[in-house]
Amino acid sequence: MPDASMCAYCQEESRLCESDTGTAPPFCPMLRFGDSLQESATEYDREDVLRISRMASIQEGEGYGEPAKVGRRPRPVKTRVEEIRELALKLECGRVGVAFCTGLRREAALCCRALEAVSLEVVSVSCKVGRRPKEVLGLQDDQKIRPGRFEAMCNPIGQAEVLNAENSELNVVVGLCVGHDSLFFRYSRAPVTVLVAKDRVTGHNPAAALYNLPGYYSSLLDVGGD
Repeated sequence: MPDASMCAYCQEESRLCESDTGTAPPFCPMLRFGDSLQESATEYDREDVLRISRMASIQEGEGYGEPAKVGRRPRPVKTRVEEIRELALKLECGRVGVAFCTGLRREAALCCRALEAVSLEVVSVSCKVGRRPKEVLGLQDDQKIRPGRFEAMCNPIGQAEVLNAENSELNVVVGLCVGHDSLFFRYSRAPVTVLVAKDRVTGHNPAAALYNLPGYYSSLLDVGGD
């Protein structure tokens, strides 16, 4: 049996995870970790977890408009902006936090306006909050974006603590750097969702590189490439 779960490579026509009559390859986590999955399912008995999961699932269904008719595929009708603000309303959030990269300040402001348009209270915090120099992280001058100048480090822990202090009940990420977003997720007390995943090359549409793997971005498949 393989020593890792590899759902992305599953080729089963009817999958065990979607049908009680489905089948599974040896690397299926339902075969590898059945007991752990059953144990983890008890987390949904927690009131706070069940509430988010239930409302998120309702939102998922509403994202496709009317239920699909027999023989037809469901048709998506809502943007992610709409889904995030509708989920916030379903969860009855008194305050929504927006943690953003300063390079996406315009997008963050538009995000806040879109949330406020449905009467949500919004607080926001920039990644440069605290104004700490990158040198405190051990960076050399030539490792900065603009050597020879002061550069404030990204401070995702500070962003999380500001929103924690603001008592936000749902936090929205707008373009935090890879890795910095990971720290924000770790330190945020409120649940977190992502509106914008930063990708400076593709206009913040990281899936574009995947769609073009057979063509312009085929170099990403080179062994040892970066």
